[in-house]
Formats: sequence, C-alpha cells, structure tokens
Amino acid sequence: MIATTPSTPYYAVIFTSVKNQETPGYEEMAALMLKLAQQQDGFLGYESAREEIGITVSYWSSLEAIKRWKENSEHKIAQKLGYEHWYTSYKTRICLVERDYPV
Repeated sequence: MIATTPSTPYYAVIFTSVKNQETPGYEEMAALMLKLAQQQDGFLGYESAREEIGITVSYWSSLEAIKRWKENSEHKIAQKLGYEHWYTSYKTRICLVERDYPV
C-alpha cells in the first residue's frame, strides 16, 4: 500500500537491506518495529517491498522525530540483531521530501 502523507515538506528514511539466508526471529521483530514506529510522535507512514533487496521507506514529520526513533531502546535491540544476524548489508538514507505528486 502507498502511504498517505501530509503536504510537503516532511522527511523520508530509506532503509535498504540484503538479508542473510537464515533469519530466525526476523519477521516477528519486523512486525514489532512497525507497531512501535507507528506509536512514535512524528511517524507519518511507511512503504515496504522485499525481493532480493528490501526497501522500507518511513515518513516522519521532523529530524527530531527520526532521531527519537533511532534512539528508541527496543529499536536499538533490533538494530543490533540486524547488524549481527539478519543482514549481509544495509544502508539508511534520510531525505527531505520537498514535493510529492498524486497519481
């Protein structure tokens, strides 16, 4: 589903990843992180797709909201597990969305 976002400007966090072959606990943690992110002040929505490469884009009202999410204690645990067990590579990018166009 395509996220419904407010009028610009707002921010996008683009998380791109390649998973390991074995990822026990990954799906459960991903579901928990989505639930927690949705409860954070400043969270606006998300979009996600996974094939060989996974891309999740989350939308936020401010850089401060993104920083608070990055520092969330449960999110830090997920980050550590991802680094140590689930991903062969990943990258996070933060962008200011200045324009979006309806379909």
